[in-house]
Amino acid sequence: MPAIELHTHINAPIEKVFDLARSIDLHIQSTKQTGEQAIAGRTSGLIGLGETVTWRAKHFGIWQGLTSKITVYNYPTFFADEMVKGAFKSFRHEHYFSVEGKGTLMRDVFVFESPFGIVGRLFNWLILKRYMTRFLLERNRVIKETAEF
Repeated sequence: MPAIELHTHINAPIEKVFDLARSIDLHIQSTKQTGEQAIAGRTSGLIGLGETVTWRAKHFGIWQGLTSKITVYNYPTFFADEMVKGAFKSFRHEHYFSVEGKGTLMRDVFVFESPFGIVGRLFNWLILKRYMTRFLLERNRVIKETAEF
């Protein structure tokens, strides 16, 4: 399964960064390019343990739905969300936070798998990994910009 690991240094307290990373409202801001909206479950505010959110967004020119759930939550150092329903065969997005000097290191580990066997694996490596990396980098840029403002 492909994995994406990103490290983002943010000049803000760990608690602030942790909360921004789980903010539904900020996620919507960071995904304007896909028209992403929260349409079911937790649709605004801060998502927490056991809660789900269903997103509707346009990816690759197609409107898609995806439901994810917070499956692990350890404030303010870690949470994980996993796909419950959607276009992926599976995904798990782990969010790690640690104090670094006067700021925070936010580390994302996103592991995913597409359906459709060998065709899905080719799509993962040729297109989807790069697409998801850009998607997550933009999300992290908005979190950093908001936290440091």
